[in-house]
This record gives sequence, C-alpha cells and structure tokens, in this order.
Amino acid sequence: MKEVYSTNDPVQLSFVEAVLKDARLSPVTLDSQTASIFGGAVPWVNRRVLVADEDWEQARQVLKDALGEAYKPPNP
Repeated sequence: MKEVYSTNDPVQLSFVEAVLKDARLSPVTLDSQTASIFGGAVPWVNRRVLVADEDWEQARQVLKDALGEAYKPPNP
C-alpha cells in the first residue's frame, strides 16, 4: 500500500475518502486512533490515506483533479 494523502483536518479527510471511494478505489486510513486521542488538533499527528500499489497513480490523479493545486502529494 502507498500513501496518497495526509492531513489532520477531519473535513479534508472525509472529502478525500469520498472522492477515492467514488472513483471505485478502496482507501485505507491509518492513524485515526492516535490523532483522535489529541482531538485531531495536534499538527504532527496526521491521518494517512493509503491505496493499493496498483491504484496509486490513479488515486493521485483523482485527487489532483478533485483538489487542484491544493493537492500536495506525499513523496513516493
């Protein structure tokens, strides 16, 4: 699995998950439990969204189309 997005903003996270699911991809969100311990307000505890390796390029393109210049992809 590869990371396609990372945020500590629950609204952004929800949007990204919805966009990926709408594209028939299966995102997996990590670090939700850790981030929720701090109420999601701690900037160094991000929730990470991952997709299967074979879906990574498509997921990045879907997010780029949906978020435009606001999409800052993680380093591969």
